[in-house]
Amino acid sequence: MSTDADPAEEEPKKGSKLPLIIGLILAVLGGGGGFLAVQSGLLGGATEVAEKVAEEEKEPTESLPPVAFVAIDPLVISLPGDGGRHHLRFAAQLEVAPDYVADIEAIKPRIVDVLNGYLRAVDLAELEDPTALMRLRSQMLRRVRVVTGENRVNDLLIMEFVLS
Repeated sequence: MSTDADPAEEEPKKGSKLPLIIGLILAVLGGGGGFLAVQSGLLGGATEVAEKVAEEEKEPTESLPPVAFVAIDPLVISLPGDGGRHHLRFAAQLEVAPDYVADIEAIKPRIVDVLNGYLRAVDLAELEDPTALMRLRSQMLRRVRVVTGENRVNDLLIMEFVLS
């Protein structure tokens, strides 16, 4: 063990960071250039996408089945409770096949009665819950289908649901 050794010779020499920085810059520029080349269509990809879009435009779109809408007269329902909200204003439309419009119009008073009875029975806290609207809608649709027949009403669309 020699104590005569120069301390500067024992430490390893640190390399330059310049090659690392240059490599990083070249990698970023290469990635950006590759992205631009693919997006502009110089390299494959863009032509395939354009061909798919053109092919989709040529295919005829499937037409929607014929439907008709039967408006339910707006309901104003008195709500129990001491809160600031005392009334519910509700309006809806029923989506039906065009063949059943006359049948649904003929029993519309029964539909209004079922909806009125259901909405009066619902707890005020549930009416105020913003996530409950889908649940209420499905319950009302189920009750309407009981009155009208299972396959006559496709959907119940809520047009107005205001607590005041």
